[in-house]
Amino acid sequence: MGGTIVKFGAVFPQIEFGNDPVAIRDYAQAAEGMGFEHIIVYDHVVGANAASRPGWSGAYNHNNPFHEPFVFFGYLAGVTETIGLVTAVIILPQRQTALVAKQAAEVDVLSGGRLRLGIGTGWNQVEYEALGENFHNRGRRSEEQIKLMRQLWTNELVTFDGRWHKVTDAGINPLPVQRPIPVWLGGSADQVIKRVATIADGWFPAMRPDDRVRAALDRIRSLATEAGRDPADIGIQSSVSIRESTPDDWRADIDTWRELGATHMSVNTMNAGITTPQGHIDAIRKFNEAVD
Repeated sequence: MGGTIVKFGAVFPQIEFGNDPVAIRDYAQAAEGMGFEHIIVYDHVVGANAASRPGWSGAYNHNNPFHEPFVFFGYLAGVTETIGLVTAVIILPQRQTALVAKQAAEVDVLSGGRLRLGIGTGWNQVEYEALGENFHNRGRRSEEQIKLMRQLWTNELVTFDGRWHKVTDAGINPLPVQRPIPVWLGGSADQVIKRVATIADGWFPAMRPDDRVRAALDRIRSLATEAGRDPADIGIQSSVSIRESTPDDWRADIDTWRELGATHMSVNTMNAGITTPQGHIDAIRKFNEAVD
C-alpha cells in the first residue's frame, strides 16, 4: 500500500485481558516481536456504579478494569526493549500536574525515552469528584498544565506563577530522556482542535476517516499555519477496529487514513468476541500479517 509511512501499534485490550502479569508481559513482548511500534493504553481511575445512577450512559463503569497507565508502563519498560508506550489518553485535568510530570519523566527514563503522552479532558464527573478536581474548567486548565509540564521536563529548576499552578524555584529529578516528552491531544471539540493546532505534538481523532475528520484536519492545518507552525510537525494517530470487519476493510481504512496524512495507526481488538489473552495476541498477529 502506498502513501504516507505509518507507524503501527496495538491498543492493549485492558477491559478484556485480565490481570495476569505474565500474560501482560507475553502480550507486550509478542507485539514488540511482531514489529509493532507502540502499545496504547487508556486511563480511568475510578468507575461509577451504573446501578445507583438511573440513566447512566457512560462508556465504562466499575466493572471495567483499567490498569493505571504510569505503573503499567513502568512494568512494560522492564519487560520490553523498543516498543513505544502511549497513553490515549491520560485524563490530565483530574490529576496533579507536577505529579504527572514526575510520573511521565520516570517512565521515560525507565524505558529509555519511549513515552508518548496523550492527554484528554475526559467526560466522567465521577472521577473528578473522587480525585478532588474541578470538572468545569478542565479544558482551560489543561492548557496551563501542558505549559507547566514542558517547563518541568526541560529545566532543572522552574518558577511558574499561573492561574491554577504555582511552582517556586523547584524541579523534578530525574528529568526525562525526551526533553520535552511529546504531548498529543484527544478529543474533537472546537477548542481541542485549536489546541492541537497551536500547542500539541499530535492528535488522536477518535472517529471514522470521513468528511468530518477531513474537515477537522483541514482546520488544524490552517490554524497551525496561522500560528506559525508547520502542519507536518503535528502527528495524526488513528485506529482500526477488527470488530465486525475483514482484512480488506482494514486495508481500505489504512489507505484512507494514509491519504488523510495519518502518521500512526493502532489496531483495537476489543469488543470483537475475543475471550482470552492468547486470542488477543493471535488477533494482532492476524492484523499484522494482513497489512504488512
